[in-house]
Amino acid sequence: MEPVGLRARKKLRTRDAIADAAISLFLARGFEQVSVSDIAATAEVSKPTLFRYFATKEDLVLHRFADHNGEAARVVRDRGPDIAPLTALHRHFRAGLDRFEPVTGLNDHPEVVAFHRLVFTTPSLAGRLTQYLLDDEDALAAVLGPGIGARLQAAQVIAVHRVLARTNWQRIADGRTAHDVQPEAIVEADQAFAQLRHGTGDSWPHS
Repeated sequence: MEPVGLRARKKLRTRDAIADAAISLFLARGFEQVSVSDIAATAEVSKPTLFRYFATKEDLVLHRFADHNGEAARVVRDRGPDIAPLTALHRHFRAGLDRFEPVTGLNDHPEVVAFHRLVFTTPSLAGRLTQYLLDDEDALAAVLGPGIGARLQAAQVIAVHRVLARTNWQRIADGRTAHDVQPEAIVEADQAFAQLRHGTGDSWPHS
């Protein structure tokens, strides 16, 4: 019998191989033109094996967002005792821009740009991404506190992240470099979070 650690590593390698094969095919042919059978054949696995790792065809793409699921909630939960939630979220987004993280839209690697184009322009993927964002919103609201105020604040933060990232990606997709876009991205992030502060006043919970 294989050790548990070895089995886990093999499963992770299989999952990554399936996802990599899927994304390569999607980028080459388009999401709708690639079947699950195509992906399974390319990854050299059976369709039942594929579905053990990915419940839907959309998840083959959007698993790349999985590492960021609940990220806003984690930022608020793990912040220092004297740091307001919105300040922590602002700093976190700014740090992502400094690192040119793909999730901020400020990344000009050709595969990243193409990947975002695939997600944003494929209706079923865009719809599934919306569900991811709603899950993030729920998680953030739960950390901010009870009541409609926390839910509204969470919705505003997630919307700001989405708009800023989409704006950054669009500028790069139009032919600019990430370094060229970065100063505007920083200014707009600061403006967006300032607008959130102005709109919510001192009502953000601190516990």
